[in-house]
Amino acid sequence: MNAYEALAGVYDSLMPAQAYSAWAEACDALFRARGLKTVLDLGCGTGRLSWRLAEKGYEVIGADISSDMLAEAASAGEAYSVSIAPMFICQAMEELDLYGTVQAAVCSMDGINYLDSEALREALRRVHLFLEPGGVFLFDLHTPARFRAMDGETYCSESDSAFCVWNALLEEDGSACRYLIDIFTPAGKLWRRSREEHWEYVHDPEEVCALLLSLGFSEVSIRAGLPLRERTEKDERVFLLAVR
Repeated sequence: MNAYEALAGVYDSLMPAQAYSAWAEACDALFRARGLKTVLDLGCGTGRLSWRLAEKGYEVIGADISSDMLAEAASAGEAYSVSIAPMFICQAMEELDLYGTVQAAVCSMDGINYLDSEALREALRRVHLFLEPGGVFLFDLHTPARFRAMDGETYCSESDSAFCVWNALLEEDGSACRYLIDIFTPAGKLWRRSREEHWEYVHDPEEVCALLLSLGFSEVSIRAGLPLRERTEKDERVFLLAVR
């Protein structure tokens, strides 16, 4: 089964709303201070961040490779009060092709980790291409230490509409992590089981910073936490900030 095909319909129920609110507040503080108005939400998924940014007055383009996730995003508008609804487009990050430029870009929830090294370079190149001078790009990464900590672990998530069990298996060379995800949803008195396989790729944050600089970005820094703060050695999830 394709990634996010079965998961799309229950994804929002399994992900805490506070995570998207924290992202929206951090983006708003960063973008508003620089007078940025148009935002690309890269790997937008079900659009929860896109809609929250639109509520704050930004013009948002949400791009994602999963048509199932985008269908959920497009149908979520009634829950938000916006003057301009986000525009959602079905594109892979490494195939990003906008009609014009944007002033800011964000990729949340370790979306960048879904790209292997070749796709990562191309995705960052395309973000640079469509970002206006002075624009900013914010995204997060799971660190290599985080992936090592997850290796072999099993996790469970539960909501009123779904029960999800997923297992993380790190490749022997440490380059990628495979997730086997079982999703159980009610079907009358029974439960329907669906299985998906996801892959995330391990990237060293310092090497990604060097890549960003080589592609023409400036003021590249590694942060941690939302709201953004200085990184510590204990942080296994980091946030990269780069200026076009």
